[in-house]
Amino acid sequence: MVLKKFSLNPKALTRPLLLVALMWLGFLLQYTGLVSTCQGALIPLVPEGLKGVLFAPFLHGNLEHLTSNSLPIAVLVFLLYQFYPTLAWKVLATGWIAAGLLIWSIPPIALFSQDSLPSCIVGASGIVYVLAFFLFFSGVIRKERHLMAISLVVGFYYGSLIWGIFPEEFFYRLEEPSRISWQSHLSGALVGTTLAFVFRKRGSKRKRYIWEFPNYYNEKDDMLWQEFKANSPELYQEMPQKKEDSIWKRLDKIRREDSD
Repeated sequence: MVLKKFSLNPKALTRPLLLVALMWLGFLLQYTGLVSTCQGALIPLVPEGLKGVLFAPFLHGNLEHLTSNSLPIAVLVFLLYQFYPTLAWKVLATGWIAAGLLIWSIPPIALFSQDSLPSCIVGASGIVYVLAFFLFFSGVIRKERHLMAISLVVGFYYGSLIWGIFPEEFFYRLEEPSRISWQSHLSGALVGTTLAFVFRKRGSKRKRYIWEFPNYYNEKDDMLWQEFKANSPELYQEMPQKKEDSIWKRLDKIRREDSD
């Protein structure tokens, strides 16, 4: 079996590094006081808050919030550009805008109390959910081995993200309203899943070998088969049709393995 040569897409390295660097730069501007937290935040249902659709992922509440988003963003953007190179920028840009608009349209209210939730939403967790759900469901929908392997990796390492789309009040009693925006997580999950379905037939497709097409005929294969019959007449004469078909299947399997 010939192993396929792994080719690293340069954008799979530069894009995650650039995005994470911008996130840290945004936090630095917050830390030095040059940018206030709500200045570029996403504020639901407020026209001025629409600018947060673009800028909120670069702002974070604290250092822990930033570090918890940096690694997932780096890993997921790498996987996106490495395994979906022709779709990566479309998925990232569309998911970024669509998730932001969906977050903006959800009222910031607590489900189990009269308290209002923080109106300024910042952080890249919505983008994390877009990418994680896209990578997972895209591999499942496309049913290609290497993309399904990515789905398994994402599901194994980030499967716990599923709980983030529900309000924390679902699981335990809170003394004060949670500052975690489950709306961002839910919006990102919905958008990522939708994009996986919308782009299911676009991008790279599974390579089809010539013998997989109907009416395939190869003169060399036919000559080898005729030579086999000529050199082993006693085997061929006693060979039932089912055994002959089985040999053809074994020859086809060997040919596939050699091509891989």
